[in-house]
Amino acid sequence: MSEQNPQVMLETSKGSIKIELFKDKAPITVKNFLTYVKEGYYDGLIFHRVIREFMVQGGGLDENLVQKKPKFAIKNEAANGLSNKRGTLAMARTAVVDSATSQFFINVVDNVFLDHQGKQQDRYGYCVFGHVLEGMEVVDEIRAVKTGTRNGHSDVPVEPVFITSAKVVE
Repeated sequence: MSEQNPQVMLETSKGSIKIELFKDKAPITVKNFLTYVKEGYYDGLIFHRVIREFMVQGGGLDENLVQKKPKFAIKNEAANGLSNKRGTLAMARTAVVDSATSQFFINVVDNVFLDHQGKQQDRYGYCVFGHVLEGMEVVDEIRAVKTGTRNGHSDVPVEPVFITSAKVVE
């Protein structure tokens, strides 16, 4: 009998989002995410990048768009067979394949072009490590906020959307 997948409750200024994490498919990524959750790292951060027909991204910046210091980068597990479909969570990263730290995004549409397509840097993809169990209407509310450019960042919500807390669901 397999252990149940861990779940996390993200409380946001727009409502609650319950997430299931795929520890069997993305063990390194799930362990990393849960470490940040358990330490309260995400509490008080914002969704700093919102693109209506793409995704909502958070987990790294405060309301002044100041980067919170993350831990080390982790191995990219994008080759796990999971797809960047609507409602899935994936790790944000730079152009460097193994550069993900704390930032994540929730796909608001199917973004299969982000899936693993090969070992080359530009085809490696973004690791899906969970999905929204409850609260997709909250994610849709976040994706609908008015955005603009601020402090050199584009697609920033005009009114900050906070992650008030992230807790493991026992």
